[in-house]
Parts: sequence; C-alpha cells; structure tokens
Amino acid sequence: MTDMRDILRAASLLSRHLPPTPMWSYPVLNAVAGAELWVKHENTQPIGAFKVRGGITLLAALPGRERGVVAYSTGNHAQSIAFAARLFGTACAIVMPENPNPAKVAAVEALGGTVVVGGATMVEAADVAREEADRLGWRLISPADEPEIIAGVGTLYLEILRDQPDLDAIVVPVGSGTGAAAACLVARALAPGCQVIGVQSAAAPAAHDSWRLGEMVLRPMKTRVDGLATGSAYALPQQVMRELLTDFLLVGDDEIRAAQRLMLTHAHTLAEGAGAAALAGVLSRREEFAGKKVAIVVSGGNAGPAELAALLPSGA
Repeated sequence: MTDMRDILRAASLLSRHLPPTPMWSYPVLNAVAGAELWVKHENTQPIGAFKVRGGITLLAALPGRERGVVAYSTGNHAQSIAFAARLFGTACAIVMPENPNPAKVAAVEALGGTVVVGGATMVEAADVAREEADRLGWRLISPADEPEIIAGVGTLYLEILRDQPDLDAIVVPVGSGTGAAAACLVARALAPGCQVIGVQSAAAPAAHDSWRLGEMVLRPMKTRVDGLATGSAYALPQQVMRELLTDFLLVGDDEIRAAQRLMLTHAHTLAEGAGAAALAGVLSRREEFAGKKVAIVVSGGNAGPAELAALLPSGA
C-alpha cells in the first residue's frame, strides 16, 4: 500500500523532471459556483495531463525496464507511459480500444510509442495488452493497480495542500481512481479535515458503483468523455477510497460539457471532458459547496478535434 513516505520520495524524484503546476482562483468562476474555487492546472503538464507524474515514478523504479513495457489506455495514461519510456530509454507499446482519439494516438507515436488498436472496450483492450506483453516478454503496466503510479499522482495533492492548507474539500475526477486514492492519502496526512470527493460520468459509473457497493463491478461505458471511459474498477485505488473517500458524485456528460465551456470562458482554460468533471461535480451540488474553499483538479487538457468543435459555437 502506498503511503506518504512513497509520495514524498516521488516528489523528490519528480522535482528533477517536472516543475509544480500552477493553481489559481478565478473570481468570475467563483461567482458562478458560489464557492472559493482553486483550479489546479494539470493541463499544463508536458503531456497535457496529470498522469505523467505516475508514469515517471513507475518507470524510474521498474526492474528490467530495458526489456520494454506494454500499457492499455484511452489516452492520457498511454501518453504518460510513452513519455516516461522515452525519458528512460525503454521500448513501449500501447493498446487502445477501437476508434481511439486520433490526437492521443498521434501524441503517443510522437513520443516514440507503438500504438496497437485492439478490443471494443478498455476491458477487452486489457486482454489484448496482456497477450502482447506475453508475446514480447515485456512488463504489462496496469492503469491503476501500481503503487508507484499512486505515489507519483500523490505529488499533485502535495502541491495543492502545501499551497492552500486550509481547504474544505478537494474534488477529483475519477476514471481508474488513482487521483482520488492519492488525494485521500495526502489529505489524511496533511489536512485530515479536508474532504476528498470523487466525480465520475453517470454514463460510465464502474468506479462509483464499485465504491458504493463495496465490491468490484463492471459497468457499460456510454460516456463520450474519453478520460472517464472505464468499464471496470481497479482494486488498489478502490481499497484506499473505501477507507478514506468522503463522497462520490455522478454527473451527466452534458453537465461536463457545460463545465468545459465555463473553464474556457471563466478560467481561460482548455479542459478535456475529464478535466472539467470536478467543476461539474461542484456545480451539481452548489448548496453543499456554497461558501467553501475547494480545490478542483483539471486533470487534463487533451481535447480532440470533435470535442473542440462541440465546445465552440457554430461559426466561431
């Protein structure tokens, strides 16, 4: 199990590769939310998403990494592993489900990774990745069941709470759950009074339902939000969340799209769907968050062409 010592070690490692990301409060956005929001800009990472923290931390400590690694992902985890593999001179293959986001495929290939398209869903892509890793003799990397990934992601919440130690809550988008689990661990150590609240799309609720039910379940993925499109929960994040997560919200894809537009107009920020989910969660519970000091994590900014077109008014 990951603990604060692991997160602090990861912070020392990552300081040699990544600067801290900015966090700002925007008065016009606060006025809409009725709360004091602090926006953590993980969209400014070199791959445009928070997951790079976990990828570097994992690859740095991985025995036998020179043989190569295989991961499976809809996009940001893929870029994280490809970025870290290039950093450490490791061969890398990424399995993506059918019809992947072209921008994310191009990003992985630009980082030197090989993209293999296989499986209709992330669950099926995981099976393809397992076969590929066996065939090549390379290390299979889980999107979430890796303690080093959670430790690396935890550094983001270390930055948040060092900057704003008196937060009432941190709201975290949840796909695989590494972010929410990491936030729980850091908040327990540094700010035990700070609530940690997860947000997931109601159209892909596997992590939410697994947390509510106390057992791992599969759920259909009907969301159009790439970063939240997971049909299964992951054991390691769920173990932490069941013990420490304060609450878990579901929001609709249309609510996420509306939050993306607000991030553009009120916080000068391009957020992919998952990156706007935390704001959507706050706006869906305005009364609960009213007057509170809340950090929201913009987990990524990798919006593809179709997503960008849907955000902008016709003719813009």
